[in-house]
Amino acid sequence: MTFTESAERLALREAVAELAAKYGHEYYLEKARGGGHTSELWDEAGRLGYLGVSVPEAYGGGGAGIGELAAVCEEFCAAGTPMLLMVVSPAICATVLARFGTDEQKARWLPGFATGQVRMSFAITEPDAGSNSHRITTTARRDGGDWIVNGRKVFISGVDEADAVLVVGRTSDARTGKLRPALFIVPTDTPGFEYRAIPMDLVSPDKQFELVLDDVRLPGDALVGHPDAAIAQLFAGLNPERIMSAAFSVGIARYALDKAVNYAKQRSVFDAPIGSHQGIAHPLAEVKIELELARLMTQKAAAVYDSGDDVAAGEAANMAKYAGAEVAVRAVDRAVQVHGGNGLASEYGLGTMLAAVRVGRIAPVSREMILNYVAQHTLGLPKSY
Repeated sequence: MTFTESAERLALREAVAELAAKYGHEYYLEKARGGGHTSELWDEAGRLGYLGVSVPEAYGGGGAGIGELAAVCEEFCAAGTPMLLMVVSPAICATVLARFGTDEQKARWLPGFATGQVRMSFAITEPDAGSNSHRITTTARRDGGDWIVNGRKVFISGVDEADAVLVVGRTSDARTGKLRPALFIVPTDTPGFEYRAIPMDLVSPDKQFELVLDDVRLPGDALVGHPDAAIAQLFAGLNPERIMSAAFSVGIARYALDKAVNYAKQRSVFDAPIGSHQGIAHPLAEVKIELELARLMTQKAAAVYDSGDDVAAGEAANMAKYAGAEVAVRAVDRAVQVHGGNGLASEYGLGTMLAAVRVGRIAPVSREMILNYVAQHTLGLPKSY
């Protein structure tokens, strides 16, 4: 058992951090406030192979695991250049296709994931389903050799940048007559597929969208893998999503803590650096401890997932996501407090993150649902809902 990362992963972190620093938080904010995207950073990261580290080598990727991809995500966030599409495109969509896609689907999509040239969104959330995936109403029916898909999705990230969307719907089981989950690849230019941006009080280049699928006709091979593997396919994507979300939050917490510590060292009041006062030092020390615990849990979740134990990975991934989101909220809040009025000044690059880190407590699964999961599945308590 080891609690340290390999030399290869540490070298990967260093290289990614160097690239992210070349762009920096000012670049990120400029894109966000101007309505643009971090395309230059994404494209360069793709060319260097950072976005494809977990894509199988046979398709041009690095052949590593979700642990390496999470490390890449964390370093981008720690540099103040978080790219939400990383949580979705290479982590969920590429993972699902690599594990369950047909040979044709893998050949069609995975090389593009390896270079970052392919961007794919993931659509599961619906207006009336909430966190209950069993109440998804997006359905697909057979029409000859095609599929006809109808439904509506909300809070879907990055659709305006995506080549396609991996849509979670339901099909009828011919044996039981019941609806079961199914995943479909829907190119964003497909007739009947429409999307519109949801106005958000967030300063981010990554927009959220509502999707409408109105008699969207898809070829038979748009169905990912085999229908009988549907629920396994879904959770093959959700566990990496939680691990990447944890890494995303941990990276932002690192960014905020670094800003706070540097300010506390340099800012002097009454002839002493404010960091010498326990009222400043202790809250930052607490964040550091919580941050390291969240990082360890994230790395454990990635290691368990990469070992092939999906059941254990579910528990660890949920815990990591919870821990990461909580420390990110505290880190940003305390960093702003350390800066005083400067914490809300644009110059210091913290104020815009107050709302951003709050999202981590809500999506992709709320902290309350994680607590329900741990209470029921880990502690064995009666189901509460």
